[in-house]
Amino acid sequence: MSLMTTLILVAAGLVGATGLILGLFLGVASEKFKVEVDERESEVRAALPGSNCGACGFPGCDGCAKAIAKGTAPVNQCPVGGAPVAEKIAAIMGTDSVSTDNVKKVAHVHCQGDCDKAKQQAHYSGIADCNDLVVVPGGTEKACPYSCCGYGSCVKACAFDAIHVINGVAVVDKEKCTACGACVKACPKSLIAFVPYKKKHIVSCKNHLKGKQVKDACSIGCIACGMCEKNCPFDAIHVIDDLAVMNEKCKDCGICAQKCPTSAITGKRPKKEETKVAMEKA
Repeated sequence: MSLMTTLILVAAGLVGATGLILGLFLGVASEKFKVEVDERESEVRAALPGSNCGACGFPGCDGCAKAIAKGTAPVNQCPVGGAPVAEKIAAIMGTDSVSTDNVKKVAHVHCQGDCDKAKQQAHYSGIADCNDLVVVPGGTEKACPYSCCGYGSCVKACAFDAIHVINGVAVVDKEKCTACGACVKACPKSLIAFVPYKKKHIVSCKNHLKGKQVKDACSIGCIACGMCEKNCPFDAIHVIDDLAVMNEKCKDCGICAQKCPTSAITGKRPKKEETKVAMEKA
């Protein structure tokens, strides 16, 4: 056997021995330092909708699944999945009963001041984003300082295509909304809040101006006249700081909406004459 062959064999042996030693070391280390993964975590992750919207308060669905599997978050932590997903996760976690809010909620924009109803007092030509508009002098193009900017920061934040700017004001599509809360966080004027899906009568205004100021700025704003408060049979609405505010006593009867002279409360039923004309047109 030549010297060259001997050297090659020795080198190959050393490499093989080194690989064997490292392999054994890595095998022992992986067993010693391995992190036990709860199988339920994977099952919970599979049950989640996978939108990674962050509405649960965790960094995506992976973080939510991990917290639920550990028991540091309830089985109904995901607001997007709602009760159906909570039931699946409860079965995975071995929980018999699920404490969930059966009242489905959706986002609602508390402003109706579109281009036809709200007076425009300025023209903004900067970056098309509400957060940029609010920092310029005046903070809005409209005469009402509490109005929707209409530049779609909420639209950009929504991962479900559930909110759009229509004629200068953001409008939520109730059927697509998952109540993830992204639009709520995105609105620089805090005009968006959650309301029950079935609720028809809502004070869709956030202004705290005096009555005359409201009329000069928007034809559909709350003028704090108190008609809703005077006519409510359930003591469910009061004028606070020049704005009508509903409370938990509301039965959604609609009397306040009918009495509101500016239609600031949504859900007002049309008059019989208007209904008749609409039927004839149809």
